Amino acid sequence: MSDPIAQETTSGIDQQGIDLVPTNLRHGKARDLFFLWAGTTTNIFTVSYGALLVILFGLSFWQAIIAIVIGNLLAYPLLALASLQGPKTGTTNMTISRSSLGPRGARVNGLFSWLMLLGFEAAGLVLVYYAIAALLGIFGFQLSGGLQVGLIVVLGLIQMLLPLIGYNFLMAAQKFATIIFACAFVILAVLILPKADISASQGIAGSASVISAVSFVIVSGGLSWACSGSNFSRYLPANTKLTAVGTWAALGGFVPYMLLQSLGAAMATVAVGPEVDLSDPLAVPAILPAGFSVPFLLLVGFGLMVQNGTNLYSSSLNLQTAGIPARRPVVVVTDSIICILITCFAVAQSSFYGLLSAFVGSLSIWLAPWVSVYLVDWIMRRGNYDLAGLMNESGGPYWGRGGVKFSGFIALIVGMIVSALFANTGYFIGPIAAAMSPDNPSFAADLAIPTGILTSGILYWVLNASNKNKNLGLA
Repeated sequence: MSDPIAQETTSGIDQQGIDLVPTNLRHGKARDLFFLWAGTTTNIFTVSYGALLVILFGLSFWQAIIAIVIGNLLAYPLLALASLQGPKTGTTNMTISRSSLGPRGARVNGLFSWLMLLGFEAAGLVLVYYAIAALLGIFGFQLSGGLQVGLIVVLGLIQMLLPLIGYNFLMAAQKFATIIFACAFVILAVLILPKADISASQGIAGSASVISAVSFVIVSGGLSWACSGSNFSRYLPANTKLTAVGTWAALGGFVPYMLLQSLGAAMATVAVGPEVDLSDPLAVPAILPAGFSVPFLLLVGFGLMVQNGTNLYSSSLNLQTAGIPARRPVVVVTDSIICILITCFAVAQSSFYGLLSAFVGSLSIWLAPWVSVYLVDWIMRRGNYDLAGLMNESGGPYWGRGGVKFSGFIALIVGMIVSALFANTGYFIGPIAAAMSPDNPSFAADLAIPTGILTSGILYWVLNASNKNKNLGLA
């Protein structure tokens, strides 16, 4: 294996992949994770998630606040727990998943995670394009044809730089972004809150809708970030206090999500014309003073580029875990090209948002069982991993049968099936969820997350408890 320090020094490009981060590259404090995750989550997407609780789920403002509080209190401990393994192992969550799924079994997991993050990257780049195009339109520049494609390519190349340069640059950018975005969203709150009517609603929603809204909050935040927790904490020194790692990682996402989603819920109560669709993040300027439109659009563009930098960094690592033998910079470039192509397609196809929404809505079906197997495995082995075994793709203590640990793989697949049976993602309603609300299945409660977590966690524990050392590879 080549020396990552030499590569970083000579080329200026961080070559660190899923391989173990060497001791002499470990640095920083646990509190740095706060700025990483705060910079990642402090953007217009988070505001929109709060607005959708009122617009899409039909919650009152106060019901939305309840869903936001409960959902985030449940979600961000998952990110905290999934960040604890990084300092001790020096590798990524998907690589650590080899201990429960086997090297080849974890490839499927890595592929799922890569597809998830690629979807978020593409959505972010689409909105970056629309924000910059709208900004240019304010100054009289109208784009069409080749100019649209040219702008998309330029924006895609710019957002590629953060993860390509590497972890250190990404951490610095996130810290800067956190401060800038916090100030900007304070201004946004000052402009919006006086117009909000928090006593108004689209009707008081039933308990099933509130439960589904809580699930939406969970999967759109801490649960979707959990599979990237150790991707960044692995750069901390191995002796970093774990309570500090978990606390700072969780707070970095929890605080912005609580504040910005609450702001989004308040924004959704503002009376606007029927032509304004507040579920579109770029519709916000319609309820703001004209002078704030330009800085708002700049904020959207820059903020989503920073967020996409984090997504690109993690997705490139996950694709390596999926068995693609390419260095991380090569995968980052490949991801960026795919995002550019998807964005070009999305600009021309109005159905793109519907397809993307359907994809994001299904994430909990995989994420809930995965995080359960991952954390139960960590608990059962008391946080101890064979580091050489994690990096061994042709044998070792985690090989299982044919490279698959069937206890983990079965628990994951069964959990996904059960999760799907209880799911209500808006476009897909599981048969059990539909049976629980026979009069109106579309309003069935989405129970994919709790059923997936319980099924996979209990099943994995049962399959391993009788012969712990053999099945977990601790002998």
